[in-house]
Amino acid sequence: MIRNRLLLVTGMVAALMHGTLAADYPNNGGARGVPSLPAPVIGDPADARGSVRIKDIVDIRGVRANQLVGYGLVIGLQGTGDSLRNSPFTEQSMQSMLERMGVNIRAQSSRSKNVAAVTVTSELPAFIGTGSRIDVTVSSLGDATSLMGGTLVMTPLYGADGEIYAVAQGSLAVSGFTSEGDSESLTQGVPTTGRVPNGALVEREVPGGFSDDGKLAIELRNPDFRTSIRVVDVVNEYARSRWGRPVAREEDFRTVHLQRPSDVSSTRFIAEIGELRIAPDQPARVVIDERTGTVIIGKDVQISLVAVTHGNLTVRISEMPSVSQPAPLSDGQTVVTSETIIDAREEGGTFAYVGGADLETVVRGLNRIGLKPTGIIAILQAIKTAGALQAELVVQ
Repeated sequence: MIRNRLLLVTGMVAALMHGTLAADYPNNGGARGVPSLPAPVIGDPADARGSVRIKDIVDIRGVRANQLVGYGLVIGLQGTGDSLRNSPFTEQSMQSMLERMGVNIRAQSSRSKNVAAVTVTSELPAFIGTGSRIDVTVSSLGDATSLMGGTLVMTPLYGADGEIYAVAQGSLAVSGFTSEGDSESLTQGVPTTGRVPNGALVEREVPGGFSDDGKLAIELRNPDFRTSIRVVDVVNEYARSRWGRPVAREEDFRTVHLQRPSDVSSTRFIAEIGELRIAPDQPARVVIDERTGTVIIGKDVQISLVAVTHGNLTVRISEMPSVSQPAPLSDGQTVVTSETIIDAREEGGTFAYVGGADLETVVRGLNRIGLKPTGIIAILQAIKTAGALQAELVVQ
């Protein structure tokens, strides 16, 4: 009797433990009673919603363009092409082209300046089919002064594997121009570069496509841990109401994996996911371009309270020539001497407090000092060195 009761109590405890494990660790098709991995963490979709579409901040893994390049000739220029004596490759290319057409000019010397050697570049979009048209960019290789009015002769475009994927030909559209006379010249834009809209015909398709097993991956263009989590939360909230189960899982701060439902095509699935809107996060960052004096401050940049003074020291050195005239009836000579004038001025120098926990306060504190962009750049670099700039400083 005691043994039977002991076995009964042991069975009840085991059943309770099994029920707890089954509730906390749902069985995903494994052996009965064997716990599997915990359920994924469910975030707060309300915190992730925003105004930016997912399709505008991610790329689909495997869906990419391919770069093409080719070498060709532009003809029909009005004396603005390559000088064949300075660009021998242009003359060789012209001779080879004419020989293919049955014209032999090897024994003759051509001085035409209506031809220019060019490099033709383009991008082959993903999933594009044979016979489609793509734009091409044409850039001069020799000493041509302008490609305006020229026509690109049929040029094969090669991929990285050496295969021909497109053939380009057509009239160039050049936005820049150049005009010169005997003593002056005027140039606007870049006349040695042009485009041929829809100038290339696709001759070969790039193999590839969506995965047939339903597993897709999207990658953030600006990787961030919080943005990755927000994408997962918003997608899973939509998937529960649309398909009855979550479909997204984060891998790292760049990649989010998607499991496509079996009754939905990959194209429709990506289209629906891409229209969901989130609020992408961004790191606190200050970007400085010293060449143009441009300063970009992110919204989460904070500056600990510091006192800043900035004085502009200007030193001006002037050379003023003067004439030394000898006395009348003397043997002296008239000479030109130089008088040096040095003027040093220092402006500013007052202290001002700079600091704040939001972008508006930081900008107001910097504007209080009344500096030009070069002064703001110097102050931001000094604040970063002092450890008061709580952000990443990027100098371009």
